[in-house]
Amino acid sequence: MKRGILLFALGCIANAQAVEYTDVNPAASQISFTYQQLGQRVYGTFGQFEGTLTFDTQRPEAGHALLKIQLASINAGSDDANDTLQRASWFDTATYPVGVYESTSVKALGGNRFRISGHLTIKGITRPVDVQVLLKELDGIGVFDGEFILKRGDFRIGEGEWAGNSVVSNDINIKFKMVAPQR
Repeated sequence: MKRGILLFALGCIANAQAVEYTDVNPAASQISFTYQQLGQRVYGTFGQFEGTLTFDTQRPEAGHALLKIQLASINAGSDDANDTLQRASWFDTATYPVGVYESTSVKALGGNRFRISGHLTIKGITRPVDVQVLLKELDGIGVFDGEFILKRGDFRIGEGEWAGNSVVSNDINIKFKMVAPQR
């Protein structure tokens, strides 16, 4: 009896299909952020980005992600805010139009949770960033939800009169939902 159960279990493991996800669907995906400005919570998004993804649920450690964000596509709630954020003291989009995140490793944490380590580059400054991600699998589509805290001072976002925490918080909460089809 025990041998039969063991053979059945081994057969299930051998027949388990690896699920692979590739290419981020930007129309179904989202990058948003929140921060405090003068004590009020502010919400915003980035509207234009592209991503590539190679992720196999059976071999997550071999996964790789690359995300390129058009920083001028920021929407912080008003035309004035959006224009200000383009300036040299903020994102300096004339000189640095694209923010890039590229993974360096993926570690399975159990329960469809993963830690993706990588490098984020904004304004020519590259810093390591670890992101906790939850994978939800829905009808052949992988939805990768995650969030992390970006320290804007680490990337010289908001220099001069905007430096420090007196007007705008240094902590920017970044949330994302990346949607990728199953291959």
